[in-house]
Amino acid sequence: MADTAEAPQRSVRVVLFGLMIAMLLAMLDNMIVGTAMPTIVGELGGLEHLSWVVTAYTLATAASTPIWGKLGDMYGRKGIFMASIVLFLIGSALSGMAQDMGQLIAFRAIQGLGAGGLIVGVMAIIGDLIPPRERGKYQGMMAGVMAVAMIGGPLVGGSITDNWGWRWSFYINLPLGVVALFVISAVLHLPKKRVQARIDYLGAILLTISITSLVLLTTWGGKEYPWASVQIFGLLALGVVALAAFLFAETRAAEPVMPLHIFHSRNFSLISVIGFLVGFVMFGALTFLPLYQQTVQGASATNSGLLLLPMLLSMMVVSLIAGRVTTQTGKYKIFPIIGGALITAGLLLLSTMDTGTSRFVSGVWMAVLGAGMGFLMQITMLIAQNSVEMKDIGVGSSSSTLFRTIGGSFGVALFGSIFVDKLQDSMTARLGNAGAAVGGGSGQMDPKSLAKLPEAVRDAYLHAVASGTHSVFLWGAALSVVGFVLAFFVKEIPLRGGPAAKAPEDKDGEQEVMAAVEAF
Repeated sequence: MADTAEAPQRSVRVVLFGLMIAMLLAMLDNMIVGTAMPTIVGELGGLEHLSWVVTAYTLATAASTPIWGKLGDMYGRKGIFMASIVLFLIGSALSGMAQDMGQLIAFRAIQGLGAGGLIVGVMAIIGDLIPPRERGKYQGMMAGVMAVAMIGGPLVGGSITDNWGWRWSFYINLPLGVVALFVISAVLHLPKKRVQARIDYLGAILLTISITSLVLLTTWGGKEYPWASVQIFGLLALGVVALAAFLFAETRAAEPVMPLHIFHSRNFSLISVIGFLVGFVMFGALTFLPLYQQTVQGASATNSGLLLLPMLLSMMVVSLIAGRVTTQTGKYKIFPIIGGALITAGLLLLSTMDTGTSRFVSGVWMAVLGAGMGFLMQITMLIAQNSVEMKDIGVGSSSSTLFRTIGGSFGVALFGSIFVDKLQDSMTARLGNAGAAVGGGSGQMDPKSLAKLPEAVRDAYLHAVASGTHSVFLWGAALSVVGFVLAFFVKEIPLRGGPAAKAPEDKDGEQEVMAAVEAF
């Protein structure tokens, strides 16, 4: 009897191993490729199109995420997830074979289309296999994958580029992807679905246009075009019109790509906004913390992932503890509240950093921020999935992921504008009009170039970067207060899988989960 009971658990762990590899592929890719970019430009040329190597991937990922989630709900999770892995691997192989920058950008878009299905597929399959009440114990694994990607990505990317060449930054995905495909194919057994309704092509197209416009707006705003330019306002107008048309189309579609009824749940709507704010603040912090440490504290760019270790380690440990407590007690409302408070406190502490702040002190402040993220990162997905019926678990997962992604895009763009404005103001105040031109006015200056500056200019530049990061973290703290307040309004609905878990009702979905477990 004990062996019989343990068999499903062992099989779930094997499936989770394959899912974690797939998730690692999606999260690790940009970290590795980012380190190889200087070498890629040196061989392929096309420096003026460099940003599109990242933008094409990000754009395709964001636009395809909700579509992958809906396809999984309609036609079955396993086949759709494996298709996304195959598409990602095709894009990886083609990217490694690119002969010019144009080809690389196109192949990165293909890779991004596949990546859109990786993370949402992982989350949705876990939602299918593991009841929310039991899901908390696996949260530490999710946070661990993120920590490995953030810390190991730059190190692995640098090592691969130096020893094997930049093309292996893409080829390295192939063996990992094959292992994930083999494990998922051999061990994962989920009930097959077949929905007769037509795919909501109109909704998918309109949503893609809206997402594309918003991502391009945040990518180009303040960089390619001024924020007040015709191009940026045009993208904003296109995004808003497409979004309004999408909402109208979804009310008429037989099988909408994003059913609007999921937003009737107060918890789902609240947690979507909180997820947007978490993405906004988190990606902003991950962008400007390494910049501060490399520029002001003189840290090596190669080891930039290690500099984030205090934040990522505390995030992983806290996420694991919160998950265990959730599993044992079924209580979760307190965690978004504590997380919002700690994120606000962490950002306020980080805003106090100046040119004299030691790495130890900044590490402690990062640990506070990481603890806040640990209380929120996986709990937001847990609440989102518990707020929808089992038949909508895919769109629930993809919507939650999408809001966090869009929040991250806005965070990086708006925080970037705040940083540059403050940097230029500080340089101008210290050195006059000529000071704003140092470093191209962007704050992006490597340690070698910084060392060549006259002492007075270098000192002014370091103070300007510290001033810019101060403003970024201060604004981030102000925004995180909104998430903290919203967390109080989350209702603690019993988690499915617990003794009192009856909401939301979905007997067909519960039978599917039981069939999946029995299949092991």
